[in-house]
Amino acid sequence: MKTLLIFPFLIHLTLLPLAARCRQTRDQVLSITPRTQEQVDVLKNISSQHETMLWQPSSPQHIREETQVHLFVPADFSETVAAALQNHDMTHEVLLDNANELIEMQMRNDSSDPRSSVTFYEKYHNLEEIYEWINGTQQENSATVRLILIGSSSEKRPLYVLKLSLNNRPGKKAMWIDCGIHAREWISTAFCLWFVQHSLYQYGQNQDITTILDSMDVYILPVLNPDGYHYTWTSSRNRMWRKNRSVSEGSGCIGVDLNRNFDANWCTEGASSDPCSEIYCGSFPESEPESGAVADFLRRHKDSVQLYISIHSYSQMLLFPYSCTLQEAENHSDLLEMVEEAAQKIRRYYRNVYKYGPGAKTIYLAPGGSDDWAYNLGIKYSFTFELQDRGRYGFLLPPSHIPKACNEALTAVKTIALKVIEKTQA
Repeated sequence: MKTLLIFPFLIHLTLLPLAARCRQTRDQVLSITPRTQEQVDVLKNISSQHETMLWQPSSPQHIREETQVHLFVPADFSETVAAALQNHDMTHEVLLDNANELIEMQMRNDSSDPRSSVTFYEKYHNLEEIYEWINGTQQENSATVRLILIGSSSEKRPLYVLKLSLNNRPGKKAMWIDCGIHAREWISTAFCLWFVQHSLYQYGQNQDITTILDSMDVYILPVLNPDGYHYTWTSSRNRMWRKNRSVSEGSGCIGVDLNRNFDANWCTEGASSDPCSEIYCGSFPESEPESGAVADFLRRHKDSVQLYISIHSYSQMLLFPYSCTLQEAENHSDLLEMVEEAAQKIRRYYRNVYKYGPGAKTIYLAPGGSDDWAYNLGIKYSFTFELQDRGRYGFLLPPSHIPKACNEALTAVKTIALKVIEKTQA
């Protein structure tokens, strides 16, 4: 049997001439498509090394033959990876050869921009700025925006929800939107800010948003994973962090994948019990204070919340339950109709293609997800949106792409929310 190890290539790197080692000074993102099982095994090995970071799929266990893999490779490890690929006849495409510059571009902003200015919402913001925005938005709209503290993170950062309530209609229903469950998905958090701004300033002017906010209150959690998000801002080396920052007992590895930590076929195929894995499910369902706080809040409001939406990136997909099983949801046809219409509108207005369907069949099995859990709780209109792009920039989507990405997601939210209102409140 052939042994497939990457470690010998580390020796190969040390034997390279200094000039060759210094030739590549930038972090890269590679696209690799394994054609054989041997190549799959090699790629699983490479992507399991702590020096690299797998972008797509979320875990080495999901790597398959003839399936595209996106791999972030630090500059000082690029020769090693190139040698491993070459030795096993694997070709690759460089998606990004300037990852460092893109990270710097994402982190660059002028925090003096007023919250009311368009440019504020066309930039990424660190956690401190987002907390300031949350408090400022509530204070400036005290009659319609309520600030709710639903809990705190592993590192004791607050989990703030904004409740938009534009009228006091009795028996009013609600929808929930959360962003930033995975730390590196910055466009997700940017969307929550964008949605609040659009809702408050377009109410009474835009027919769709007015109808939605007259019919439903909206609960918005801009940063579900504040510790992880903050960590991605501390240095370029941490930019690709996915999980939260909790400490696992008996392990030197940090963090739980919060979207594998909900009680929906918890820790079955598609999740991992290894604390070092990117899809570590945690020690038990809702073991993490972040997922527990969201679950507790939704349990208390399950009679009023009719629509649940979790915002992620990247891959341009509109997904619905189930991700934790291949079984179809009870109202599969309704959910499919909604995402199909949303995808058609995005294509018509923005000429961008979004795949759609149940998570497990559209991507792969992913148990412990928040959307499946919310669906099982009784919120029968439950969705996960994967925003731009399809891999050209991946998690490093430039700020210039924020408006289009957010408007596409906004189109999907409005389309689905109006359909939910039509089906439940007629």
